[in-house]
Amino acid sequence: MSKLTIEGVGTVEVAADERLSNALIANGGDPLHRCGGNARCTTCRVEFLAGEPDQMTVAEKAKLSERGLLGQVRLSCQIMCHQDMHVKVLSPFGSSGLADAGSDLAATITPPPEWTTK
Repeated sequence: MSKLTIEGVGTVEVAADERLSNALIANGGDPLHRCGGNARCTTCRVEFLAGEPDQMTVAEKAKLSERGLLGQVRLSCQIMCHQDMHVKVLSPFGSSGLADAGSDLAATITPPPEWTTK
C-alpha cells in the first residue's frame, strides 16, 4: 500500500497495482479522462507536488512532448501507485461543464506500457 494525497481532497491508502487515474476517481479526485485512459488526450493530467515517479511510459512521454507539456505535468492514466504521491488534478470533471468525465478506464495501463525515464 502507498499513500496518495489528492490536493484539496485528502490522503488515502491505495494498492500498488492501482492505476493513478482510477485511484483519483475512486477517492474524490474527479479527473477528466476523455480518451478512456489511452494517453491520447492529456485531460487526466496532474501536477506532482511530491513523490513523482522517475519512470513514464513511452506513450505518455510522446503525448506530453507533442503538446509541449513534458516536464510540467504527468498523465494519471499512465502511472501506477507504486509509491507515496501528492498530486493536484489539473482538469477536474466537476468544473468542466461536460456531461461525463470520459469512458471507463481499464485497471491496467493502456496501451501496454513500455517504460522510459522522464
